[in-house]
Amino acid sequence: MKKIFAIALALCLVLCAVTASAEGVLEKIKSAGVLVVGTEATYGPYEFLDDNANPVGCDMWLAQQIADELGVELKKQDMAFDGIINSVMIGDVDIGIAAFTVTPERAEVIDFTHQYELSEQVLVVKKGDGAAYATKESLAGKKVGAQMGTIQSELIASALPDSELFELDTYPNLAMEVINGNIVGFVCDKAVGEGMISQNDNLEAAAFTFSAEEAAFGKAAVIAKGNDDFMEIVNAVIDKVVADGSYLKAFDEYNTIWQANAD
Repeated sequence: MKKIFAIALALCLVLCAVTASAEGVLEKIKSAGVLVVGTEATYGPYEFLDDNANPVGCDMWLAQQIADELGVELKKQDMAFDGIINSVMIGDVDIGIAAFTVTPERAEVIDFTHQYELSEQVLVVKKGDGAAYATKESLAGKKVGAQMGTIQSELIASALPDSELFELDTYPNLAMEVINGNIVGFVCDKAVGEGMISQNDNLEAAAFTFSAEEAAFGKAAVIAKGNDDFMEIVNAVIDKVVADGSYLKAFDEYNTIWQANAD
């Protein structure tokens, strides 16, 4: 029964993707005069909420560059991370930008843009536990956290098979589980982990590293399949901001803002 349900769900998602792409995302954007980006704003410095609860960050900066190139307004839609790809597929949002890692599984249902960043991964643990969790053996039988629907969940399952994967909806919630002693740590992008550690005296980075083969994750935006004209414009913007260093500059600026504005 589960296998039948999975097949039916996959077919449904493919049909949704075909429907969304048939509408022509670029034509829709130009007609409405608005680019709608889906994101999940608890993952600074990529995306986080400012004092007015508006999603900001280097990924939202990138979204603004795309909107400017198209000559349209930008609308940001904050949602659960594991719902963004489906929202892109069915046309609820025009593009998903939320520090997405490129994976073959995701590429089966959506199209990835060119990559705009490559990130290392870090294991964040409770203050004082960093040296204790330096090897895979030390993590065996322990609960290790990741956000639902992320590549970090897959990384834990593949690289730490003797550990128990623990998933929650956001990283701030995972941090509380670490502080309360319910899980030993959580895995996230290096910049995100360093920022969370700087904001919370109860956290530190473990003396643990994943190999480059296990965790060399490139970041890209996601677009519904069949929208080559829109993809061409987005890729041109990404190539430009990567080549001229402006994305990296925005990353550094928003990283400073995110850490400075921490509670």
